[in-house]
Amino acid sequence: MRPVRVSGDMTRLLVTGGEVLMPSMELLRADIVVDQETGLIEAIGPAVGETYATGQRVDATDSVVMPGLINAHTHAAMTLFRGVADDKPLDRWLREDIWPLEEHLDAAAVRVGTELAVLEMIRSGTTCFADMYFFMPAVVEVVEACGIRARLGRGVVTVGKDDAEMTDDVEASLSFASEYANAAGGRIQTAFMPHSLTTVSADALEWAVPAAREAGLRIHYHANETEAEVTPIREREGVSPLRYAADRGMLDPGDFIAHGVHLDPTEVDLLTEAHVGVIHCPASNMKLASGMAPVQQLLDAGATVGLGTDGAASNNDLDMFGEMRDAAMIGKLASDDAAAMDAASVLEIATVGGAAALGMPGGIIEVGAAADLAIVGMDAPHLVPDHDPVSHLVYAASGRDVRHTICDGRVLMEERQVVDVDVDAVCERAQATAAQLVADAAD
Repeated sequence: MRPVRVSGDMTRLLVTGGEVLMPSMELLRADIVVDQETGLIEAIGPAVGETYATGQRVDATDSVVMPGLINAHTHAAMTLFRGVADDKPLDRWLREDIWPLEEHLDAAAVRVGTELAVLEMIRSGTTCFADMYFFMPAVVEVVEACGIRARLGRGVVTVGKDDAEMTDDVEASLSFASEYANAAGGRIQTAFMPHSLTTVSADALEWAVPAAREAGLRIHYHANETEAEVTPIREREGVSPLRYAADRGMLDPGDFIAHGVHLDPTEVDLLTEAHVGVIHCPASNMKLASGMAPVQQLLDAGATVGLGTDGAASNNDLDMFGEMRDAAMIGKLASDDAAAMDAASVLEIATVGGAAALGMPGGIIEVGAAADLAIVGMDAPHLVPDHDPVSHLVYAASGRDVRHTICDGRVLMEERQVVDVDVDAVCERAQATAAQLVADAAD
């Protein structure tokens, strides 16, 4: 990807003609004026654009202007493994298919896979994502060039490694997080990201967590994703996984965990009281038969909840609109209550909830907020009639309905065309790279 084009007149951007989704979940027919120097929303109101001198204009006619979606947990470069291994539980899927492929990854492959992921996310209205993977400087390059936001971390896995390899792995993750914090003019933030409580040893965590805290880093990891992860910790330690994590200093305010499928009531309270975010990944949880997370219970307790796709290898796409629909549907089943996970609640966790969990800008439309916006066309047959646009955004819309995507005040996609990106070339590189990885793993 080439760097995002910046026009000569970097003063104000006007988004006009649409209905704006306000924090109350009400729609206001209004213009939005964006200060492109700061990347912040300067004004919102009916015809407010007429009182400001603006340069670039974005047409939002017949559209809802909503906060950009926040994909709060994914592994972006795993787009290269989309469809390569389906219909297996998590442990077998990882050991038989994914880990053997990942042994052949290099920085060039991760860059290509991330380019494909970021292209897919921009086209479907995502303006910020959290990514845990490997060869992360390559991910930084893509994020910096494309104009999106991200909280990034190098994953740590110590299974099967000796002490020297374990130390190198942890130090590489800590070093990355410290070096790239506030990169891309602040659009990139970082975290220390041990993979999970079962794939990173207690010995590694004993010194890595204090080192992360000394560096001022948040911590993100997979937790309670499957029963096979919960049981060994309970049997070995005699406590729940998140009590085990808390005892090691891994539940501080600003930390966030992925999945949280198998939480007991004490762990829900732990997460809530510690102000630790929980990232719900319903599609991946369903596909891998991991279970149904108690998301409504978390929300009722006052926990911070975000929404994520997980990687495209277990989803199999990065469309957050589909993820919202899945979250609503499985949330009702998990609660045995059709009123659970209503459309407004799901839209909140996909926007403001994700921003809060990640500690990133965005997720809300108000004066002074980051100008991270998705403009969704509402005139397609599957979105008519317009009884309840919020319902449509969660239950009926898809990423293909997004017309424009704006992040940090810059237009990343206009009328479904991503700025300065050769889509065919990105797809061709990804296809060739994925085929080579599969061939290498088969040798």
